[in-house]
Amino acid sequence: PPASPAVVSQSGGCVVAGGRMTDTRRRVKVYTLNEDRQWDDRGTGHVSSCYVERLKGMSLLVRAESDGSLLLESKINPNTAYQKQQDTLIVWSEAENYDLALSFQEKAGCDEIWEKICQVQGKDPSVDITQDLVDESEEERFDDMSSPGLELPSCELSRLEEIAELVASSLPSPLRREKLALALENEGYIKKLLEIFHVCEDLENIEGLHHLYEIIKGIFLLNRTALFEVMFSEECIMDVIGCLEYDPSLSQSRKHREFLTKTAKFKEVIPISDPELKQKIHQTYRVQYIQDMVLPTPSVFEENMLSTLHSFIFFNKVEIVGMLQEDEKFLTDLFAQLTDEATDEEKRQELVNFLKEFCAFSQTLQPQNRDAFFKTLSNMGILPALEVILGMDDAQVRSAATDIFSYLVEYNPSMVREFVMQEAQQNDDDILLINLIIEHMICDTDPELGGAVLLMGLLRTLVDPENMLATANKTEKTEFLGFFYKHCMHVLTAPLLANTTEDKPSKDDFQTAQLLALILELLTFCVEHHTYHIKNYIINKDILRRVLVLMASKHAFLALCALRFKRKIIGLKDEFYNRYIMKSFLFEPVVKAFLNNGSRYNLMNSAIIEMFEFIRVEDIKSLTAHVIENYWKALEDVDYVQTFKGLKLRFEQQRERQDNPKLDSMRSILRNHRYRRDARTLEDEEEMWFNTDEDDMEDGEAVVPPSDKTKNDEDIMDPISKFMERKKLKESEEKEVLLKANLSGRQSPSFKLSFSSGTKSNLTSQSSASNLPGSPGSPGSPGSPGSPGSVSKSTSQMAAITTK
Repeated sequence: PPASPAVVSQSGGCVVAGGRMTDTRRRVKVYTLNEDRQWDDRGTGHVSSCYVERLKGMSLLVRAESDGSLLLESKINPNTAYQKQQDTLIVWSEAENYDLALSFQEKAGCDEIWEKICQVQGKDPSVDITQDLVDESEEERFDDMSSPGLELPSCELSRLEEIAELVASSLPSPLRREKLALALENEGYIKKLLEIFHVCEDLENIEGLHHLYEIIKGIFLLNRTALFEVMFSEECIMDVIGCLEYDPSLSQSRKHREFLTKTAKFKEVIPISDPELKQKIHQTYRVQYIQDMVLPTPSVFEENMLSTLHSFIFFNKVEIVGMLQEDEKFLTDLFAQLTDEATDEEKRQELVNFLKEFCAFSQTLQPQNRDAFFKTLSNMGILPALEVILGMDDAQVRSAATDIFSYLVEYNPSMVREFVMQEAQQNDDDILLINLIIEHMICDTDPELGGAVLLMGLLRTLVDPENMLATANKTEKTEFLGFFYKHCMHVLTAPLLANTTEDKPSKDDFQTAQLLALILELLTFCVEHHTYHIKNYIINKDILRRVLVLMASKHAFLALCALRFKRKIIGLKDEFYNRYIMKSFLFEPVVKAFLNNGSRYNLMNSAIIEMFEFIRVEDIKSLTAHVIENYWKALEDVDYVQTFKGLKLRFEQQRERQDNPKLDSMRSILRNHRYRRDARTLEDEEEMWFNTDEDDMEDGEAVVPPSDKTKNDEDIMDPISKFMERKKLKESEEKEVLLKANLSGRQSPSFKLSFSSGTKSNLTSQSSASNLPGSPGSPGSPGSPGSPGSVSKSTSQMAAITTK
């Protein structure tokens, strides 16, 4: 039979919906059992029973209280087995693998619907199950027809072995399990067994205690909520745990009861006035303890036999969170004491640990319930409270507060961003929540930096534009990143800048190297995702030069992190970055590291060669010229790869073109065309930044002038500069057209260009080739069909240009 869910009863009272009080008697939650045998919350609504013409019968309908949509429409089938559990839950199987449950807020509503179901099936409403659950083979059914019920042996000490054998023999057969469970329910058998347990302990009858262990373990595997309700009741649960101490496979009994009564103390950090809630918390802790510590790990065949135990704990946790959430006085007192300076350290630690456990419980909630949970905590001021706690000296308290912060960030990063931006208007930078988190990351004392890794992940989530919602307030990305770079980035980069004032790292121990690697990982992420914010920061603060100091670290992983950071910047093919690199001669640390590495074939060697290969393949002309002019003598002897000789060839071809102005103008056409085609779409705010005059920038260093050592730099086209010129100038007449690409042998791609008689070297616009005679292709299709014979007579001006 399908597993029944554990008991769930929603706390009483009325719920405000749409500004008015609604009837809670028929208020229910709808649950379905998923493939993992866990209960999924399908929503909250109000249940009714009525005749549905389409289904040709009386049906159960549940309409969502949020929008009135239909959550459930289920015909009351005369042959379906409906179960009522602990007064507030009705469970049934809609199909072979589709179990449903209605959890009522009030007992009265459950009784009304139960009566309707029983009325349709012609049953007495006093029963707890409307049909016998039958799920066995024809052979079993034939064998058991003669014995409609299972008769248990009388509950006596002398018959414990017989009872244990009966339980063990019943487990493989679904029908016998069902009959055994019903017999145990009807005869109050469990309480009688627990009375014998006391007798056996008094007599030190170890054999009897071993039999009781087998019996109680077998009852767990029957997977019946009704039996669990008896076993987990206040009067029985400790005796059940006592029975499970005497495992026959162990030479000595365990001391579970001693642990639960003496070692595990229930700390009531804020007095809980509701006795039902207090009892529920005790019960959940003990049942969780049974599941985790007492019962042996189930075998593959027994896994599903404990699904109801998982469900029991799940529903208990849902109920505890709901009851605590609705207790406003409790939460108000909790946050007041958390932030009160007069609260002593031990008490504060208990309060924070409670809040952490409270948040952990919330992970069992369904999304809509979790929304309400975190909204309640937010309204109570959880973020300002965390800020106070994180500023304290107690490391354990700070650690628990960090865990709570991680729940909030993972659940709703936008909520955290909104809070930190608001507090920035009132507080100094050094006490901002994000800066406190960065400081804890930097000051992590763990040799493995476990806490720092967690915090870096949270920071990455907070600065990730991918999870910045496009809500009505569409400026979240611009506003938050502007805030982060103004108020927080200097705190994040402080260890990096402090450690790179000389030619090599001032501190190069393992822990410092790990921390700097984490910081570099986050900065590399920013280069990829933050465009102009990080570009301004890197160029104005000379960050790349400081990062490349770490190439001299004795820790290879840190040197590689520094190289990866530079590779990410070069990969953007941005001339602002390129000019900055050339002005400051930032290939020097890379070339030094390459030469120091010698001929060793390792990751450093491969990564550096890959960087230069990228520059060659992508034909980044400014960097090619810079590298060859300044570092060729150091690199010319490297012949085990063709990368550097290829760069030299590129450079020489480039110089040849520069000597021919007509070819140079053709190259500019091609570069402008290719840049516009290949570049990623600029975001609105980035376009605004690019269109800002250099004089308007804060310190005038955003665009770095070219290096004095770079020859003929004016001739090297800057696609972004040309882009800006094109944006400022009006459209002019048609100028040029790209006819086709002709790839030949091992040579680089060769493009043939045709110019109309009005072509000038200073081009400002491009248009379709359709108006030009003899043009078989269009500007965007270098592979268009065509042959030299189809080109117009103006091809006397044609020349091959080497490009990618």
